[in-house]
Amino acid sequence: MRRPNPPPARCPCGRAAPYADCCGRFLDGGECPDTAEALMRSRYVAQVRDRMDHLHRTWHPSTRPASLDRAGGSVRWLGLNVLRVEAGGTGDARGTVVFVARYKIGGRAYRLGESSGFVREDGRWFYLDAAGPPGRKNQPRLSPAGPANTPKLSSLNWRFRP
Repeated sequence: MRRPNPPPARCPCGRAAPYADCCGRFLDGGECPDTAEALMRSRYVAQVRDRMDHLHRTWHPSTRPASLDRAGGSVRWLGLNVLRVEAGGTGDARGTVVFVARYKIGGRAYRLGESSGFVREDGRWFYLDAAGPPGRKNQPRLSPAGPANTPKLSSLNWRFRP
């Protein structure tokens, strides 16, 4: 008896669509996201799949580091929650996406919160920069390495513990 094919795996970005129809179009298919939120989600999936090429390619040249350090195999990404999107649509030149991503390192759980800034140039969205935790006022912008007492995750800008 023939078993039915299992449904395609959902995209790690949290949307209900299969990876190939969602962020896979951007990471593997050569398409460019048409919104800042779609780019942010694809960058999260690039972290999940250890795709530094996508992170580098989608980071604006004015703020992109010369190289990206891999977070390593010890990071296990648990989920993404988009909290707010400001502008960043097909007719916008700039956008902001506020999100929280959950992950584990060595069995310890962490949350990464960010207010990511995006810019669209020549019809293509780029990650520009990030500010501090959502809902916290006057949070300074931190370096890509994050605070010294928190595990380093390449290209993600700040961390806080749950």
